[in-house]
Amino acid sequence: MSRMIKIRVPATSANLGPGFDCLGLALDIWNEVIFETGEGLNFRVSGEGAEKLNKGNRNLLTKAYARVHQLCGKNMEGVSISSHNEILMSSGLGSSAAAIVAGVLGANEMLGNPLIQGELLKLAADLEGHPDNIAPALLGGLVISTKAEDGFLWKRHEIPEWTVVVVKPKLEWTTKMARAVLPKSVSRADAIFNIGRSMLVVEALLNGDLEFLRKVMDDRIHQSYRLRHISGGMAAYNTARKFGAAALSGAGPSIIVFTVPDHAKDAKAQISSVFEERGIRAKSLVTKPVKTGAYRVES
Repeated sequence: MSRMIKIRVPATSANLGPGFDCLGLALDIWNEVIFETGEGLNFRVSGEGAEKLNKGNRNLLTKAYARVHQLCGKNMEGVSISSHNEILMSSGLGSSAAAIVAGVLGANEMLGNPLIQGELLKLAADLEGHPDNIAPALLGGLVISTKAEDGFLWKRHEIPEWTVVVVKPKLEWTTKMARAVLPKSVSRADAIFNIGRSMLVVEALLNGDLEFLRKVMDDRIHQSYRLRHISGGMAAYNTARKFGAAALSGAGPSIIVFTVPDHAKDAKAQISSVFEERGIRAKSLVTKPVKTGAYRVES
């Protein structure tokens, strides 16, 4: 019998300043993926990343789709997968997590939902290697997550509406590069600095307190190391801080800033201009957090 499933998956921003590898927030930027029974494996992308992703059928999404079948002991039947992507790739907005979640959720739906939510989260996070983007992409909202001996521990929160500006410079910056510039160890003082502030970031986001968020969104574990290796990164970050609570989105290179609606347009322009003055093109957008994670679109 022919089947067609449509899945929507949101972008995510992880770390949020001091919450290194444990905080993530779903954003109102979406990839939409259609799975339809067909002959063999066919994969096609429109929108962001189309030129790169249309070079073959093997990618994070199709690997995740196949992994669910393998885990459930099912043969993978022919499927045609088409994705329209709005999430910027290599941006720090969780494009890889979105691909994995789409593949896992799409396969589970096509198989009649043999896996429950916790199993989907563990499978997707195992494929990604960490849950900080996976959890909010799947669950929505603000998610605190960490590895445990038998899987992952997580807590999801719904937060009030925020205005969020994201500026992404067009330059080469892979996750591998972003990890390579980090120190092998940090001091006890820096660890304490981040632990305290990560808890306060959650409080500020839950309470909609922008002024408090500005005070607690500093970091000593990853941001400065990465910003120094991103051309214009530190200057763009400092410019963003003039408009609200700023951070490197995920591993970068995008800058994210929580601001008031009236300042969003100027924030976009001024942060972008920092990169453009250095000959680096930048994409910018205004978005907001979303309570909804990945879901099946009912026809």
